[in-house]
Parts: sequence; C-alpha cells; structure tokens
Amino acid sequence: MVKEIERAGLPVAHICTVTPISLTVGANRIIPAVAIPHPLGDPALSPDQEKRLRSSIVEKALKALSTEVDGQVVFAD
Repeated sequence: MVKEIERAGLPVAHICTVTPISLTVGANRIIPAVAIPHPLGDPALSPDQEKRLRSSIVEKALKALSTEVDGQVVFAD
C-alpha cells in the first residue's frame, strides 16, 4: 500500500519495527520503531521519557516526509 500511495504522488513515511521487511516491500521512507509489541513507545520508561521517545519518532517521520528521496532511505538518526 505504501508504494501505491507514493505512486499517486503523496510521500509516505513508513514507521516499522522490522526494517528488512519494509525494504523488501519497497517502502521509500523508512523510520525504525521501538519493538513489535510497542512500536511507538516503551512501557519501561517514565511518562516523560516515553513522550520524548514518541516525539523523536514522529519528528523523524516528518523529516522523512519533507525529504526528497530517490529510492529507499532508512531514517535512523
């Protein structure tokens, strides 16, 4: 589905826990998530730490959406 949305001209940021799968399916903007049971959080963190973690992931996704890419890019940092 990510590739079809991109083909329609809309950039997509794919937040995922298993980046090799995203690479295999052809997603262009890949943002690594935390873990399969908690992709956008970590219940072991304090609420403030978890909010910072979630904000960081969303900020990476927004940066990815505003970045022109040619092919697949993993936005790890």
